[in-house]
Amino acid sequence: MIEGFGGLNLWVPLDKELVEKIQQLGAHNKQLKCIVQKNLKPGDVANGKASKKRPFDFCKCFKRLILLRFYYLGWDYQGFAAQEDSVDTIAEKPQNYNRCGRTDKGVSAFHQVISLDVRSKFPPEEQLLDENVAAELDYCAMLNRVLPEEIRCLAWMPMVNPSYSARFDCRSRTYRYFFPRGNLNISAMEEAARHMLGSHDFRNLCKMDVGNGVVNFVRSIEEICIRPSQADTTDDRSYDMMYLQLRGKAFLWHQVRCIMAVLLLVGQGKETPAIVQELLDVEKNPCKPQYSMASDVPLNLYECQFNEKSGEPSDRKTDDKSDLREWIYKEDNLSRTISELQTLWTKHSVKTTMIREMLATLHGVFQENFGAARSISNQADSLTQGVRSKEYCPLLQRQRCESLENRIEHYSKKRRIEVSAKSIESNAARTDGSGPSTQTVGST
Repeated sequence: MIEGFGGLNLWVPLDKELVEKIQQLGAHNKQLKCIVQKNLKPGDVANGKASKKRPFDFCKCFKRLILLRFYYLGWDYQGFAAQEDSVDTIAEKPQNYNRCGRTDKGVSAFHQVISLDVRSKFPPEEQLLDENVAAELDYCAMLNRVLPEEIRCLAWMPMVNPSYSARFDCRSRTYRYFFPRGNLNISAMEEAARHMLGSHDFRNLCKMDVGNGVVNFVRSIEEICIRPSQADTTDDRSYDMMYLQLRGKAFLWHQVRCIMAVLLLVGQGKETPAIVQELLDVEKNPCKPQYSMASDVPLNLYECQFNEKSGEPSDRKTDDKSDLREWIYKEDNLSRTISELQTLWTKHSVKTTMIREMLATLHGVFQENFGAARSISNQADSLTQGVRSKEYCPLLQRQRCESLENRIEHYSKKRRIEVSAKSIESNAARTDGSGPSTQTVGST
């Protein structure tokens, strides 16, 4: 129906492509409105009305650097970092801060940490006094009052060194990927995972972000293991929940999800544990086979550990004591957060229990009618994204992605990155995984 045509509402048959185009334009228009709203300052005209909100003058306040610890369930969000075309992110509007880890669309965090300057009730020389730390603004409670239920601030930490960074002074990041046991061969998955310990070139186990200047794909995994998380209430172990745990200083774009995708193939018996060694041998296999990543929903940033002293130079002298202090929790805030999380758990757990009861009944019906010889344990299959073919094609026989060297050349020609010829040669020649290359890369 077309409205407003000479004061009439007319029914007109519309072409399918035209309808899709109108919908696309509508979505784009909504994104533009979001960008405008984000960039409006107090006093600007929005929706034809002038804002009466007085601007907050941050310069008139005392400031202090803190670490802020919080969690979020990222299933319904577009990632942690702010994006130009969406406000549906964890960090909708970036401020003067550093984040410990950048999580992608759908990924959660149990232990995310940011460092940022906040206003304080006390002058800088008095901020670290015990009585003033205890009487400081309740940052977590202030934030939680305006955050959605899936995001909660848990604690804050006063900082001594003004150059301390949640990003650059983080010494390790631990990720967990939860999955059901199903019919997976856990022993084979563990054997495959052990090949990834230490420093390797993970270009075949990540999504290469060459366009943003990433040309070195050597990373070190300090720990990788598979552990049980929660046992099923019945004797059917296929419903047990497991998790893959990885710890390292830094990870590549989609590295954990690509690793999990390959481990699932090993667990399903479609690949042998040796496939990991083949993928890590970038001299033998310089181009990544095409395969789908594992789902984003089960992945979370589980824990972050920090250096005692900042690696950045400080503008003031400090003693040999640690730059870190104890996390400051408030009883009321923590108890309220636990209650809210219990409410969220109850909603999801009730649904899970109902489905589990239905499955138990249907399993019984299946066995009565078709015998108990064949069991159905495909719980983990849905974690692999993409279309499943009827006949499985081994990874090393699949079509390959473009090589790293070709991608570097492509973006260099477009002047997206600047890489010296010497660094490209050294990157191609280095296959022992001994450490980062000497490339000089500058994003433009």
